[in-house]
Amino acid sequence: MGIKKFRPTTPGLRHAAISNFEELTKGKPEKALLVPMKKSGGRNNRGRVTSRHRGGGHKRMCRIVDFKRDKIDVQAKVIAIEYDPNRSARLALLQYTDGEKRYIIAPIGLNVNDDVVASKTAEIKVGNATALANVPAGIPIHNVELKRGSGATIARSAGNSCIVMAKEGDYAQVKLPSGEIRLIDMECMATIGQVGNIEHETISIGKAGRSRWMGIRPYSRGVAKNPHDHPMGGGEGKASGGLPRSPWGQYAKGLKTRKKKNRSDKYILKRRE
Repeated sequence: MGIKKFRPTTPGLRHAAISNFEELTKGKPEKALLVPMKKSGGRNNRGRVTSRHRGGGHKRMCRIVDFKRDKIDVQAKVIAIEYDPNRSARLALLQYTDGEKRYIIAPIGLNVNDDVVASKTAEIKVGNATALANVPAGIPIHNVELKRGSGATIARSAGNSCIVMAKEGDYAQVKLPSGEIRLIDMECMATIGQVGNIEHETISIGKAGRSRWMGIRPYSRGVAKNPHDHPMGGGEGKASGGLPRSPWGQYAKGLKTRKKKNRSDKYILKRRE
């Protein structure tokens, strides 16, 4: 893992910084684990734009990632570390002893030819998946389930990890990447280690064209528009526009949108920082 910078021979390269992809292995993705991705352009089933500034971009194939790690007590070998255009993390291609292949999120320190296993009592080793009841306090984990058997939903992006703070009764106290401390069932599965590609946050797009390759269309600031088009628009000369808000008046900073009576409140010991 590393960041590649360029000599400023063009304006687009002057500030560009991309990954050097040195941790990836050569070869094409596993064809049996690819499915087509249909682009929506930000539109719903009625053809109306519900997510603005989306459209275009390079064609992609979706990689089927194993977030459940439900192949219990079957040894697997890492045969490749691959790029995934749909996420910030890298993927590790596993081949099980029965011949089946699956993708998992690649943590830091997982290399080709390493052996991993998913088990309720697996060894505490990078890449192994085990129940929270088996994870010692202070060990970084990722790919954490919130409900038993539902598949991992927490700590899946580049550089993320959770930490088991304590265990009490049927629940483990887990500190999430946001700083929130949450009660999670001991039977939920998690993978040992921190998600790789930690230098992803230092990447600099460098030019507008790269955003278009990713399917992100241009957008204008609200204060640059007319009052007819945006609540923050208008004013003589340069005006700040008041509190940040959406074109429809929804406040964008500080407005609490979580339900006041949420069923999951009882599982949150400490709110995110």
